[in-house]
Amino acid sequence: MTDNQDLQRDVAGLLLAAGGGRRLGGRPKALLSYRGRPLVEHAVGVLRAAGCERIHVVLGAAADEVRARARLDGCVLVENPDWAAGMGSSLRAGLASLAGTGAGAALVSLVDQPGIGPAAAARVLGAHRDETSLVSAAYAGVRGHPVLFGAAHWSGIAETATGDRGARAYLKAHEGEIRLVECADVAEPYDIDTEADLSRLR
Repeated sequence: MTDNQDLQRDVAGLLLAAGGGRRLGGRPKALLSYRGRPLVEHAVGVLRAAGCERIHVVLGAAADEVRARARLDGCVLVENPDWAAGMGSSLRAGLASLAGTGAGAALVSLVDQPGIGPAAAARVLGAHRDETSLVSAAYAGVRGHPVLFGAAHWSGIAETATGDRGARAYLKAHEGEIRLVECADVAEPYDIDTEADLSRLR
């Protein structure tokens, strides 16, 4: 196995899929239909195709229904009882679930961005070097998802992840350490947030 393959095996995929879809009439985003299956299945498939062998999925809204309807075999399912507090709580729960697993980094993606596929995720994963890595996809130079957090940053991120800001505050404080990987040629970073956005799920 090459050194690069060893590095990739060191990275766990972390999918944040707990949102309740408040602006979608309370439809949990994980269960939105995409290509005939729940959106959470597609998002897991993206991380797998990018090279993540271990994937932790953070569930929240309608977690029992997601478990029943979505095929998430081989994933570690992490329930976030505080999902309504925002994405920060899901990020904290996901990083906590990776503690002690031996993972040296987490490749973090969001369930509601189906325009970001394996090509972009693989580019970010490929930029991982060690536990101090901070890597982010960029779209025309603007930071987006997925992002890769080396394990050395997890406690600092967890301390500052509140509300819907996720790791934004931590990344702003460590801007000079972030390696940006341009992905605009292979992905579209739109979110499925509103009724109008549902037209993209075809």
